[in-house]
Amino acid sequence: MGMSGMPLDRGLIFPDLLLRHRQDSARKFLVEIVGVWTREYLEAQVRHSPIRTSAGCPCQSHRARMRYGDRVSLRNKIIECQAGICLYGLAPPKLATPPSELPAIVAQQQARLAALPVDGLIVYDLQDEAERTATPRPFPFLPTLDPHAYAHGHLGGLSLPKIVYRCVSRDSATDFAGWLEQARPAESGISVLVGAPSRRAPARLRLTEAYALARQHAPGLLLGGIAIAERHAQTGDEHTRILAKTAAGCRFFVSQAVYDVTSTKSLLSDYALEAGRRGVAPVPIVLTLSPCGSEKTLAFMKWLGIAFPRWLENDLRHAADPLVSSVDLCERIFADAWDYARDKGVPLGVNVESVSIRKREIEASVELLHRLRRLMD
Repeated sequence: MGMSGMPLDRGLIFPDLLLRHRQDSARKFLVEIVGVWTREYLEAQVRHSPIRTSAGCPCQSHRARMRYGDRVSLRNKIIECQAGICLYGLAPPKLATPPSELPAIVAQQQARLAALPVDGLIVYDLQDEAERTATPRPFPFLPTLDPHAYAHGHLGGLSLPKIVYRCVSRDSATDFAGWLEQARPAESGISVLVGAPSRRAPARLRLTEAYALARQHAPGLLLGGIAIAERHAQTGDEHTRILAKTAAGCRFFVSQAVYDVTSTKSLLSDYALEAGRRGVAPVPIVLTLSPCGSEKTLAFMKWLGIAFPRWLENDLRHAADPLVSSVDLCERIFADAWDYARDKGVPLGVNVESVSIRKREIEASVELLHRLRRLMD
């Protein structure tokens, strides 16, 4: 076990086992177990490997390529149920954006995103959600550019895997099958399918029907789902929804923004227990964190259904700088959930977003992402 690095193609492998045939000892097989590597493990293996170039670096490799996250693609991290997936989420520009302004917006986003230490990018498909609550929307709903076209067209030059959201409730079966034909050519395609915002909202296509169509028309498309801890606090069955969606083809789940760590830990606990009872491995759960820097942002986040414990809301409202306080709170919330999920055997990841278009809040989301990446590494 734990053999030294061996050159393969343009890098190194670290075989864990040497198997010999019982009757023919000349027949040998090296076995490398992947999917459980950590940064510390890789660095230790590289340090102790006798295979070096004249410059002293690992054979056919550079230390920059040995950082945790560079070894495995986002798609493989999801398939292998790895913890530590790191994503950044954004919505496309508004549909009414003047065409002359769009190139500058795209260039600015590409420059910001290219510098982030992320495994991939989430591009949201926004819904009005007016049917979900009787409370008036704090900001008017403005349609955006098509997420798939924006992710793979406007941001096509950005060498990051894209996870494209698709709200299927407004699609007919024919419409959705046509969209799948668009998404299918990308061998590394990843998408999160989203249902109606509430049971009261009309739905032309149900999520179960969308999953079946995806299996039929785009079997290579990697599917994800939505997990809502606040819903679990009310109904107590979100963990069974996750398991049912996993059986339908979902390989990972993304939460809405988290400010109530207790509800999140309750969901993780019930999910880990039920998965154990059923004898299935938990899939990655990606928690979304979003800074909150103003009363308006707080009101909008609460309208979206994000739960704020009273004490935490008080701290934000009365902080000298609510944005700085929210970034610190988000870091503590994720650290708590990260440790808890690790103890329960649930692979946790993070997605950072800014629900506000204010420059300062966007910059705070970037700072938060760097903090959480360091925490997971």
